[in-house]
Amino acid sequence: MLTFLTIFLGCLAIYLLLVTGSGPGDTFLTQLFSYQELIAAVILALLTAAVARALLGKAENKNMLVNPLRLVMFVFYVFTVWLFSLAKANIDVAYRVITGRIRPGIVRIKPGLKTELGRTILANSITLTPGTLTVDMDEKKDELVIHWINVGEYKDEKEKLKGVCGPFADWARRIAE
Repeated sequence: MLTFLTIFLGCLAIYLLLVTGSGPGDTFLTQLFSYQELIAAVILALLTAAVARALLGKAENKNMLVNPLRLVMFVFYVFTVWLFSLAKANIDVAYRVITGRIRPGIVRIKPGLKTELGRTILANSITLTPGTLTVDMDEKKDELVIHWINVGEYKDEKEKLKGVCGPFADWARRIAE
């Protein structure tokens, strides 16, 4: 229940922050939100909490919700590390498309993440970055199968992991484990 409540309140707060000031009313409160937005916020937050609880409600993932520092780290990761990597990857992909220096291929990496949430954060970070796409996740072998636009030669697994996903695996470990 704590997981559901935490997710619900977080989603509700984010939604209300995004629509603040769009109300048509005369008083301060009705200028902030219209009643339709409040109803929509509650419904969407309930739906999101119900769906997300399935993943975040597992015992192995409770650390993320119980420790507020991990939530702050996740927000910091998204708005600094991941956005910087996104910008860098966009420039790299544009360069490769213009010059034709593309060596696409499939790469298997072993990130060494223990939790499903950590693997999910890593897989989504890789997929949302241009030039890479997570094709499959093998939990038994602890492998991610990734299609990469520029497959290079790497001496060992650590070097390949850094080449494919940069700092994403370390951050996913800090956040989820």
